[in-house]
Amino acid sequence: MTTEDLTRGAATRPDSRTRADDRYVFHSWSAQGAISPLPVAGGEGAWFWDEDGNRYLDFASQLVNLNLGHQHPRLVAAVQAQAARLATVGPTFANDVRGELARLIVERAPGATAGDASRDRRWRVFFTNGGADAVENAVRLARLHTGRAKVLSAYRSYHGNTATAITLTGDPRRWPNEVAPDPQVRHFLGPYTYRSAFGARDDAEEGERALAHLREVVSLEGPGTIAAILLETIVGTNGVLVPPDGYLAGVRALCDEHGILLVVDEVMVGFGRVGEWFAIDRWGVVPDLVTFAKGVNSGYVPLGGVVIAEHVAQTFDDRVFPGGLTYSGHPLACAVAVESIRTFEDDRILERVRRLGDELIGPRLREIAARHPSVGEVRGLGFFWAVELVRDRETREPFVPFNASGPAAAPMAAVVAAVKERGVWPFVHFNRLHVAPPLVTSADDLEHGLAAIDAALDVADDHIGKPRTKEGS
Repeated sequence: MTTEDLTRGAATRPDSRTRADDRYVFHSWSAQGAISPLPVAGGEGAWFWDEDGNRYLDFASQLVNLNLGHQHPRLVAAVQAQAARLATVGPTFANDVRGELARLIVERAPGATAGDASRDRRWRVFFTNGGADAVENAVRLARLHTGRAKVLSAYRSYHGNTATAITLTGDPRRWPNEVAPDPQVRHFLGPYTYRSAFGARDDAEEGERALAHLREVVSLEGPGTIAAILLETIVGTNGVLVPPDGYLAGVRALCDEHGILLVVDEVMVGFGRVGEWFAIDRWGVVPDLVTFAKGVNSGYVPLGGVVIAEHVAQTFDDRVFPGGLTYSGHPLACAVAVESIRTFEDDRILERVRRLGDELIGPRLREIAARHPSVGEVRGLGFFWAVELVRDRETREPFVPFNASGPAAAPMAAVVAAVKERGVWPFVHFNRLHVAPPLVTSADDLEHGLAAIDAALDVADDHIGKPRTKEGS
C-alpha cells in the first residue's frame, strides 16, 4: 500500500457528478484505468465528506499538509481579503504580505532565538510553489555555494517528484524515474532501530552505528566532492522514523568537519506537526538550509520555500542566483501563511500538539499495540505516528512484502478498508498505518479515530491467525 491509495475510494465509479474527472483528469501516481477517486464535496475542521454525504475523519490531513484543517475560517478569510486587495504580483516586485511572511518565518527559523553565537543565526527565505521545487532549489544553492556536485540522501526518504528531488528520494518511487537521474546523488542508510541494518540493540547504539556508516560513505565518496547531506528531520512517508538523540548533532558535526552543508527537509514535519515550528528544534541543531511547504499554510494555496542561512545567502550578494519561479511567493499563498502563523500563536497550537501527542495519541497507540499481535511497533511524536504491522512479532516479518502490490498487498488493503468503513481516512504506506490528523482535531475525534484503528486491526490479527488478547476484546 502506498501514498496513492489515499486517492482511492468507492469500489465503483461515481455517477455523472464526477464523470468529467473520469474522462479528463490524469491522476498522479496511478494507472488511470485502475482508480476510482472518492468524490469529495466538502470539509470542515478534521472532517470531510463525499457527494453522498458519507463523512470521514481525516487522519491523513489529506497528504499530511492540512495542519489547520478544512475550511478554517481565518485562512479562508485571508484568501478572500488578499484576493480583493491584490490577487497576484510577480516575484520581481516587492510585496508586503510576502515580506511579512518571510519575516515571520525567519523569526521562527532553527536557532533564531538561541543564545549560542557559534553559528550565524540570520536567515533569508526563497519562496517556491511546493516541496519538490524547494528541494531542487536547496540543492542548487548548496552546489553553487560549495562548488561541489554530490549530494547524499537516505534510502528511506521521499523528497518530491521533480528531477533531482526524485533521484534524492530513496523509496521505490525513484525506480521508474531513473531514466534520467541526477548523476551526482548518492544514498546512505539512516537510523531505523526497529529494523536496524547495523545490528543495534537500542536507539543509542543505532544512532552511533548509523553515524559511523554515514561517515564511511562520506569518506568513500570523497568529502571534498560533497556539497550537501540532505535528510528528512523525521522520516515521513517511509516510516515516521524519529532520529535517535545525538544523531542529527552528529551529522551536523560531520558536515562542519568537511565543509558540507546540512540540508533538512521539513516539508512534512515543519510548522507544528510534532509540536515545533521546525522539527529539528527538538534536538537544538541548526542546519544550513531548510525546505518547507505543506503545513506552512495548510495547502490552501500552493506554497513552499527554502530557509537559507546568511552565510549561504551571501554567496549571491554579487552573483546572480540562477533560479526563479513565476509564482514564487504568490500573495494569496503568503497571506494564508501569515494568518496561519498568527492562528498557531493565538490558539497555542504547538503546545496543544505536544500535550495531546504525549498524553493521548502516544499512550492510546501503545495500548492498542499491546492488544494486537499484528502490531510490531508504534512510534512518533506530536500528531505524527506510525503503526507498523507484522506477521510475526518475533521475526518482525512485515505484514505485507516491501513495495507490495496486487494480491500481495490485499491483507493491508483489507485493514485500510476496515478503517474507512468506520468513517476514518488513514494515511497508508507499505505495511504501516500512519496517524497524522489535522492539528486542530478535538480530543474526542482523536479517540474516535484511534478506536477505529483499534477495531480494524482485528482484521490484521485474523490475517496472521493470532486474535487480539482478551483484555482488548
